[in-house]
Amino acid sequence: MADLPRNYEEFADARKGAFMKVKDFKENGGKLIGYLCSYTPLEIIEASGASSVALCGTSNETVADAEEVLPKNLCPLIKGTYGFAYTEKCPFTYYADFIVGETTCDGKKKMYELLNDLKETYVMQLPQNQERAWGREGWRQELELLKEKVEQTYNVQITDEMLRQAARNRNAFRRAILDLYECQLEEPPIMSGVDIMATVAAAGFNFSLTGYTAAVNEKVAAAKAAYAAGERKVSADAKRILITGCPSSGVMGKVGSSIEKNGGVIVCFDDCGGPRTQSTMVDVEAEDIMQELADRYLGINCSVMTPNGGRLDNTLDMCRKYKVDGVIDIVLTACHTFSVESELMRLRMEDAGIPYMKIETDYAPNDQGQIDTRIAAFIEML
Repeated sequence: MADLPRNYEEFADARKGAFMKVKDFKENGGKLIGYLCSYTPLEIIEASGASSVALCGTSNETVADAEEVLPKNLCPLIKGTYGFAYTEKCPFTYYADFIVGETTCDGKKKMYELLNDLKETYVMQLPQNQERAWGREGWRQELELLKEKVEQTYNVQITDEMLRQAARNRNAFRRAILDLYECQLEEPPIMSGVDIMATVAAAGFNFSLTGYTAAVNEKVAAAKAAYAAGERKVSADAKRILITGCPSSGVMGKVGSSIEKNGGVIVCFDDCGGPRTQSTMVDVEAEDIMQELADRYLGINCSVMTPNGGRLDNTLDMCRKYKVDGVIDIVLTACHTFSVESELMRLRMEDAGIPYMKIETDYAPNDQGQIDTRIAAFIEML
C-alpha cells in the first residue's frame, strides 16, 4: 500500500522514495510514460499496461542548470522540468520510455523541442478553443495518434474494452481525490490544505493507480472517523482560503504553509490538480469511448483556452460551495496566460464581493518574507 505524506516536507521524502522504486520497477519489466499536464489522456497510457508518472519540475533545484540553455525570463515549471532532465536528476524522465507533451503554452511547446534531444518527447497538438467543431475533431485525432504511438512502442493493440477498464480505474481515483477535497467542506475543515496537496501531488509519483486509490480512500475514512470522534486539526477561527491559478505544488511549501501559519486554512484548490480537473468522469458505457475521452479532456478549463469563462464560473461555484472567506491567485513568474487572466478573476471575485489577492512568484525562496507579510495582512483583513 502506498505511503501518504502528511505535509510538504514528507512529500519530498515520498518523492525520494519513488526515486528508489523506479529503477526496480523498470528492471522488473515495468512500462513507464512520463507526462506533465492535466490534458494528457492517461487512460490511453494505462490501457496499454503502462504506468503514467508526472515528471520532476516543481522545484528550484535545477533552474540554474536549465538557464544554461533556456532564457531566464521563463516560467519556473518549464525551467525546472527541463533542468531535471538536463542534469539527469529526475529518474522518472531518465527511465520513461518516452514523454507525452502538449501544446498548452508557447514556452512548453518550444522547450519540448529541446527536451526531445534528451528523452524522446511526443507532443500532442492541443486546440486552444473548446467551441469550434474542428477543434473537437482535431483533438479526437490527437488521441488516436497517441494511441498508435503507445501501441507501436509496446507492440500491443489497445481495444475499446481496455480503454473502458482504464477509465474505470481512473474514475475511481478521481472519486477518491474528490472525497479527499470534500473533507474541507466541514466547518472547521477536517484537515490541513497543505496535507491534502501533498497527498494529491504524491499521486503523480506512484506507479500503482489502484494501490494509491485505495490508500487515499483509507486516509479519508480515517480522517472522517477521527473528526466524528471529536478530533479537530484546524481551528474553527481559521479563515477559509481558495487557491487558484497556476499549478501550485512547487510553491505549496512557501505559499500554502504561509497561509496556514497565519490564521488561514486552504479549503479548495482550483488549480491544475484540483476538483476542476478531477470532477468530470468518463462515461465508460459511451458508444464511442475515444470521443468520450477526447471530450472529457478538452473540457478542462485552463487559461490557455480562449475564451475561458468556464474557469471563472467554476471558481465562483467553488467559492460558494466551500464557503470561502478569500481567494489567493498564484501566478508563476512569466506564465502569461494565467497572469493576464488574473485580471478577469479579480473582477469576477470583486463582483461577487469575495476578497482577492494575486501572488506572483517562482520556486526560489528569496521572496518568502514578502509573501509571509502579504498573506498575514490579507488574512488579518478578512
